[in-house]
Amino acid sequence: MTRHVLPATFPTTRNRSRVVALTSVLAVVAMTTTGCSGLIGGGSDGKDQGAIVLGMDIPMSGSSADIGPYMKNGAQLAIDEINAKGGVLGRKLKLQVEDDACDPKTAVAAANKLVAAGAVVSVGGYCSGATLPTLPVFGKQKIPMIIPAANSNELVEQHLDHVFLINGTGSQQADAAVEWLTKDGAKKVAIMDDNTSYSKDIADLTAARLGTGGAPAKAAEDSVNPGESDYSPNVTSVLKSNPDYIYWTGYYQEGGLLIRQFRQAGYTGKFLVGDGSVDAKLVEIAGAANGEGVYATMTQTPQTTPGAESWIASYKKKFGSEPGPYSTQSYDAVRVAAEAVKKAGSTDGDKIIEALEGLNGFDIFSGPLKFTDDHTLSNGGFVILNVKNGTFALQDSLK
Repeated sequence: MTRHVLPATFPTTRNRSRVVALTSVLAVVAMTTTGCSGLIGGGSDGKDQGAIVLGMDIPMSGSSADIGPYMKNGAQLAIDEINAKGGVLGRKLKLQVEDDACDPKTAVAAANKLVAAGAVVSVGGYCSGATLPTLPVFGKQKIPMIIPAANSNELVEQHLDHVFLINGTGSQQADAAVEWLTKDGAKKVAIMDDNTSYSKDIADLTAARLGTGGAPAKAAEDSVNPGESDYSPNVTSVLKSNPDYIYWTGYYQEGGLLIRQFRQAGYTGKFLVGDGSVDAKLVEIAGAANGEGVYATMTQTPQTTPGAESWIASYKKKFGSEPGPYSTQSYDAVRVAAEAVKKAGSTDGDKIIEALEGLNGFDIFSGPLKFTDDHTLSNGGFVILNVKNGTFALQDSLK
């Protein structure tokens, strides 16, 4: 498969609004990266002193701000463990975190700050819509990206050399969703998204799978505008299709509001939510009674990962709190980055990319790692969670 170093344009999107949004972001990328050509960026063999910087763009503010600290802490735990054993190539690792607020323009500015800080690998990326415009920023400086959470197929459709995903893809999540909906006896499923790259990707992929091969029928598709407080027009429209299951593929802020407003409108069917909604805040916003019993498609969380007890204890000892979603994936992103730098014997970006492509059997939480030709996981590792007593617990491993 032919891969490319840098995109000429962003990938073709599925609706005009995303094309316009990404085009505007490209203008920002062009302006903000113009002065970066002289930066060290992806690591030079001629600059082998001081700490090896790993950069992390994550939401520390905005509607997904609760996720950022989990990712930061998971990454820092790995940094500290590796440094305690001598670091990599005789040098300590340093985590440099910048807030992308899950906003495309903010993410581009944050990525450029990481380039200026001399990051040799990026280990961030939560919201796909904010991660997408950072691809050319890091690519221009030959900085490999090991993305722990963002998983829209648009991230890998361009076949960029420097982009690697260690979370399951949108296609794999859609497969898991349809498998569960079929297994749970759903008849008519309404698909709802928030028009972001991540959410729309999963929604479109899931909708295409409904009504085929014994899968339940599609009742309706609907998109909401994120950030609003009243979704009653969307609720009314969807309920007209008489679904017995609703799959929400967006984030927890809007997801919690939708669940609450559907229940208030008299909906008695079931809810399934995507991995961007797996957070205690979903239940808090929906209300305890409304949130109880909600299902979710999700890759492993610390609490649902067999054998993670000692890791959870280490996290709690260091940070004084329970780990949350994407803390383990962020921990693994750092470990994968460190392993690649070690195998490369260098902080040169091209050499690290070659080392990443050559990894075979490196142990991470989701299992032995070997990237596909698309730089994704061969097995997405999605499972089904269910809210029980206010907490997401494992319902079905789909094995």
